[in-house]
Amino acid sequence: MIIGIPKEIKNNENRVGLTPGGVFEMVKAGHRVLIENNAGVNSGFSNAEYVGKGAEIVSSAMEVYGLSEMVIKVKEPILPEYAMIRENQLLFTYFHFASSFELTQAMMASKAVCLAYETVETTDFRLPLLVPMSEVAGRMAIQEGAKYLEKTYNGRGVLLGGVPGVYPAKVLVLGGGVVGTQAAKMAAGLGADVTLMDVNLNRLRYLADVMPANVKTVVPNASRILDAIKVSDLIIGAVLIPGAKAPKLITREMLKEMRPGTVMVDVAVDQGGCFETTRPTTHQDPVYIIDDVLHYTVANMPGAVPFTSTMALTNATLPYALQLANKGWQKACAENKELEMGLNIVRGKVVYKAIATDFNLLYTPVADVLK
Repeated sequence: MIIGIPKEIKNNENRVGLTPGGVFEMVKAGHRVLIENNAGVNSGFSNAEYVGKGAEIVSSAMEVYGLSEMVIKVKEPILPEYAMIRENQLLFTYFHFASSFELTQAMMASKAVCLAYETVETTDFRLPLLVPMSEVAGRMAIQEGAKYLEKTYNGRGVLLGGVPGVYPAKVLVLGGGVVGTQAAKMAAGLGADVTLMDVNLNRLRYLADVMPANVKTVVPNASRILDAIKVSDLIIGAVLIPGAKAPKLITREMLKEMRPGTVMVDVAVDQGGCFETTRPTTHQDPVYIIDDVLHYTVANMPGAVPFTSTMALTNATLPYALQLANKGWQKACAENKELEMGLNIVRGKVVYKAIATDFNLLYTPVADVLK
């Protein structure tokens, strides 16, 4: 199979779809890998490294899309790429369709096969291709939140861990999945006073056992969230419903209950965000203020640490990519339920129910496209 790796063009997206080591494994399995010129430079991988592992360097994204049977990316295609995508071409990347009707329409019109990292799911409901970037984003949420709490950025002027004789910052984490767990762990490690909320009591029992003493676990309801935001310095939105829009846990009205300079980081922005006031931002212009509350809502947070992120992502995606390349997408998905769950749009048909529901589109059972 011919596999293409284009250069990512989303604002300040520095990751790349495959490391040189990943290319080596693809070539060893008998596949041809095309890398767009300098696609890996911002992640720390030169053209020479890719060539040394058996890749071919091509000059443009047009060549990558024009020649490849499978395109491996990091982020969803954006407008300049739509016209390059070909019918029946397999796209293997993060899509997050629920956050963009425009993207959904464009991929339906392309009649490509869209297999989304974020909905590949194991039988025990884990999301193996979302986990590595969720780990990065959860840790970064605290790193960025701590920075924007500084008065320099119109934050409250609070040091996350405090100092002897001064209270540490209060951090509220909404969601106890991978993002929330990593955020709580990082905040606790810096000495913050952390409250971690999740609706799954069994998950909270586990987290209460493994987290340090400065992390308190709470089952949320509207009243508890309202009480918590009034005293929190940093709020992390980390709620995920696979393939669907995130629930809005904090409304515009609730911002008025917060102290000026409170920082909110919405890691769920790719799925529409769990704050009503969330809108996607970029690394170039990452924050905005509403009612004196600072919002950090960058839609590709791990893109700021591309070497770490690309290595972690390839570790997770490569085994699945090899299956798709070795068997073709139909056979691979028919034989592997996890990959089947990743199919979102196939040849113009929406085959992932949450997307059809969110946008009131016709749903086609995935079994119908695997016949």
